[in-house]
Amino acid sequence: MLKKLFNFDPSTMKVRTEILAGITTFLTMAYILAVNPGIFSTLGGEMSLENGAVFTATALAAIIGTLAMAFIGKKPFGLAPGLGLNAFFVYTVCLTMGYSWQFALTAVFIEGIIFIILTLTKVRQLIVDAVPLNLKYAIGAGIGLFVAFIGLQNSGIIVDGPTLVTLGSVTEGTALLAVIGIVVTGALVLLKVPGGILIGILATTFIGCIPMFRIDGTCQAVTHLSGVAGSVPGISGIACQFTWSELTTTKGILDMIVVVFTFLFIDMFDTMGTLIGVSEKAGFVDEKGNVDRINQCFMADAIATTCGAALGTSTTTTYVESAAGVGAGGRSGLTALVIACCFALALPFAPLFLAIPAAATAPALVIVGMMMMAPVRKIDWDDYTEALPAFITMLVMATAYSISDGILIGMIFYVVLNACCNKCKKITPTMWVLAALFIARYVFL
Repeated sequence: MLKKLFNFDPSTMKVRTEILAGITTFLTMAYILAVNPGIFSTLGGEMSLENGAVFTATALAAIIGTLAMAFIGKKPFGLAPGLGLNAFFVYTVCLTMGYSWQFALTAVFIEGIIFIILTLTKVRQLIVDAVPLNLKYAIGAGIGLFVAFIGLQNSGIIVDGPTLVTLGSVTEGTALLAVIGIVVTGALVLLKVPGGILIGILATTFIGCIPMFRIDGTCQAVTHLSGVAGSVPGISGIACQFTWSELTTTKGILDMIVVVFTFLFIDMFDTMGTLIGVSEKAGFVDEKGNVDRINQCFMADAIATTCGAALGTSTTTTYVESAAGVGAGGRSGLTALVIACCFALALPFAPLFLAIPAAATAPALVIVGMMMMAPVRKIDWDDYTEALPAFITMLVMATAYSISDGILIGMIFYVVLNACCNKCKKITPTMWVLAALFIARYVFL
């Protein structure tokens, strides 16, 4: 039954490992339950923190999306409203362009419908198949750098500085706890302790309860438990709040096209990069660079986005933190089922789950990021027309804090460099079209 439902292979997989992997992934991405409502609270009203509707919508979107991945994609990936996409929703569409959050939700809903159509027609798979093999290796490694950087930044090891980023104060506060966590988790992984990453997260959380970290000149604990359980807020005020009245003007229609197009670009290539990168780590990619069940994973992602919009939140996407569960041994949709169950449990027990500090999940992200760097060895470093676009892909992902920008710019460089070196035979028609679209995206949007 498990094999049929989740593609679980009893000869190579263990139920216990899948469960531990699911819990590990949930713990590394549970921060979205606090971050997403915080971003949307800027809009006030029904979106305010006091209302609590966005928290519930975030959890429900994650549950539906991850269940779709479990039963349709049958892969160990978690889904939830994406960071970056929620910021574009709030700060660009609503606060800068001046449109209502109902308008933005309508754009996300339209995006989801378009994604379902593109998936059914296998256009998204066509785009993935067009990506050169060395760029696919670079995407996996680049996401490894990106994941590790997220962990370092969230924990305060890396902070803003006069040189854009600089080393934080690693002898106190959350940064010190994260350093301790990296040592503890790294030792557990090195010693091949089953569930080492999950144990590392829990151990670091426990250590954070001890008031030994100097914060503001005093010894304080990093882990704070504000409660255990509470009532689940309703979402009636934000669910299915689509509006079409703002599409009665030419400006409204043009703005809607731009907004939907931007959502499509960011989500499509964020998801593509995450699926390729994490699949590479999990062993789901064959020698030609093709990802197993990629179209089914895209369909799960498209369904998640459409349902998320109906629930009242921004684009739901596949999370790069899924790499933590893969690093812990997750290989089937059973892992995704566990992730969804954890999000369901988090609804009434939000204070308990949210007590896990970023410093406790940072070590998992750093170690998994290291594991994801392995494909770098497969890149053809002797051929600069392959190596330079691959390197730029990895570099932009980490420094621009964007998976999608890394992929887009890497593919542009691949086409331009090979064209300049009279190697046009390497460039497929699909790559020519994509490069032209990507250039237009940066010029006009």
